[in-house]
Amino acid sequence: MNEERLFHLDLPSSLRVGYAILPGDPGRVDKIAEHLSSPELAGCNREFRSVIGMLDGERVIVTSTGIGGPSAAIALEELARIGVHHAIRTGTCGGIQLSVAAGDLVIPTAAVRMEGTSKEYAPIEFPAAADHDVLTELVNAARELGFSYHTGIIQSKDSFYGQHSPGTMPVHYELENKWDAWKRLGVLASEMETAALFTVGAVRGIKLGCVLHALWNQERKDKGLAEQAEFDTEAAIRTAVLALKKITGKNR
Repeated sequence: MNEERLFHLDLPSSLRVGYAILPGDPGRVDKIAEHLSSPELAGCNREFRSVIGMLDGERVIVTSTGIGGPSAAIALEELARIGVHHAIRTGTCGGIQLSVAAGDLVIPTAAVRMEGTSKEYAPIEFPAAADHDVLTELVNAARELGFSYHTGIIQSKDSFYGQHSPGTMPVHYELENKWDAWKRLGVLASEMETAALFTVGAVRGIKLGCVLHALWNQERKDKGLAEQAEFDTEAAIRTAVLALKKITGKNR
């Protein structure tokens, strides 16, 4: 491997930046970068697109992680090598509890490790949990901005269609039984990256939090409740940016 550049992110290994915002979708990177001063494209390779800008005098990198735990873990591993010590995932999810409506924010305290990546970092007994300080600033930011939000545990999985079409899978009995368990346990929402990021963050000493935009809630739809998919992720982006601004200000 070329030691002068990060293998997957295609960034200079000599780059130094302490703060990161991590969307899944490369197409969302530029939307987030609009909230930074003097944003510049730093690297673009595979699912990883990175832009660096300034936020209240601090350098911030916005890097897409792609879909799922493996690519998210790779992104965070390589960001750790250039000095990232605080990161916020801003992503999307689907609601599980009926109280989570499309367009709401979900700020996870922890994530169910129903994915494979984190198992190669830590024993399954280790919880995938948010950093308390980052979590607190995300909650404060959502409240200050007046957004509807929920805090609690979410589920991270590896198969999108295992959730949305479990009956078509040979292991439908396991998927359906566990989904019922998450509902009974009060798990708020489902997505695909947070458990891996929280676990890798713990291993690499990165303080990490997450804010998710609820696209829809299949449980509400199944119950005949009013539900229309909402794809505008600006509320999650604004919450992440304001929280990071508060964090950089405290660390200065």
